[in-house]
Order: sequence, then structure tokens, then C-alpha cells
Amino acid sequence: MPGGAPVLAVEGLEKRFGGVHAVAGISFAVGAGELLALIGPNGAGKSTTFNMVGGQLRPDGGRVRLAGQDITGLPPRRIWKLGVGRTFQITATFASMTVRENVQMALLSHHGELSGLWRPVAKRHAAEADALLARVGILDQAERGCGVLAYGDLKRVELAVAMAHSPRLLLMDEPTAGMAPRERVALMALTARVARESGIAVLFTEHDMDVVFAHADRILVMSRGRPIAAGDPETVRNHPEVRAVYLGTGKTSGGH
Repeated sequence: MPGGAPVLAVEGLEKRFGGVHAVAGISFAVGAGELLALIGPNGAGKSTTFNMVGGQLRPDGGRVRLAGQDITGLPPRRIWKLGVGRTFQITATFASMTVRENVQMALLSHHGELSGLWRPVAKRHAAEADALLARVGILDQAERGCGVLAYGDLKRVELAVAMAHSPRLLLMDEPTAGMAPRERVALMALTARVARESGIAVLFTEHDMDVVFAHADRILVMSRGRPIAAGDPETVRNHPEVRAVYLGTGKTSGGH
């Protein structure tokens, strides 16, 4: 594991829905500053796995550990407080607020100051917010309302909001969904740079195989609830079962 002990360690995770074994004993780890892509065809179990790590689903078996601490089955807010950030397929920003205000709100939450919102927000953590916006390349749009931003810029705001909580682990669910090809590459290149600079572990699911193979340090491929291949992009690309079951179909998918 790069940098020593893993930030995230998943051990024998299982989930059943009725008679369907959606995830059947999957294990993996992600180190600080590392990007691990979780991919697979429809029904592979990757979204179910992702949601068990993030606390949206309770596992039927196995363990999830964050920096050695058992977080299995904890609710999402508890997991977030322990240092797990998340971005979603659809951006979650306040359209009526400016770009800076969205990041300021995240910083207020991080510092436990939301109870004092009767006080003006305008100057609170503004410098810290601007530093985060500079890191994601949109400081020049700090005064603009999120409701008028291009979709690619909204994704950058969402990344800045996630970074406001100083996460140890960032979960990114289809981060480039709805983006133009050039924007996808730019967003993941930015994510990789920020993660490596800050030592943040990143677990992401993604439709776009060009994005996956260009930016993931390692790739875990699932099929029917089980891992079928894992390794660096070149190893996975050349894996015969991956080519037959997934890449060889010529399809990409974001199923559960």
C-alpha cells in the first residue's frame, strides 16, 4: 500500500437483497493519495459496494475500516464526521448562493458553526473558501451564483465543498456524469492532483473507461457481485476475463 497502512480497508463485504447475492465477499484497500476505480457491467454490485462503504447501506457481512477504525454500518453523517467526503452523480450545491458562499457553508459545517447562522456569512472563512476555490481553479467565479454556472464548473465547486471537510477518504459516485469528454478529463486530472497533494484516498465509480484508465492508480473490476480482476490499468486492460466479461462488450455502465 502506498504510504504505509491503508486509509480504507474493505474486508469480505457482503450484501443480499432477498435471494440475490448482490455483493459476495469483496475485499480491497485504498492508500493515501491513491485513486482506486471500481468498475463493472450492469448488476456487478459496484454501487451496492460503494453505498456500504459510505453508510447508505448496512452490510450483511464483512468489515469497513477507515484508518484502522471499524466504521461498518455507521450512518452516513457519522462516517462523514470521521473524515469521509462524497460527491454525487448530480451536483449538490445551493443554486441561490454564490460559489464562495457554498464553500463557506461547508466550512461552517466543518467547524461546527452552523448554529450561528443568524450572523452574516459573508466574511466567515472567506479566505479559507477562496484558497479552496483557487485549488480547484474557479476562484475567478467566486462571486457568481451557482445557479448560472456551467456544469463542469459546478463539479469543481462540489469538489471544493468536499475538500472543505478535510477528508481522509473521498468517495466519488460517477463524478463525470453529464460532462463533455474534455471536461471529464480535466475534472479527474484535477481530482488526482488534489488527492496526491493532500494525501487523500479516492474511491470512485465511473462510466467513462478513458477516464478510468487514464487517472486510476488501480482498478477493481466486479461482475455479479464478485471481483474478477484487480491491479494497475495495464494489468486490468489485458486481463482475459475483463476483456470477455466487460471491456470486450464495448459497453460502459453505471448499474448497481
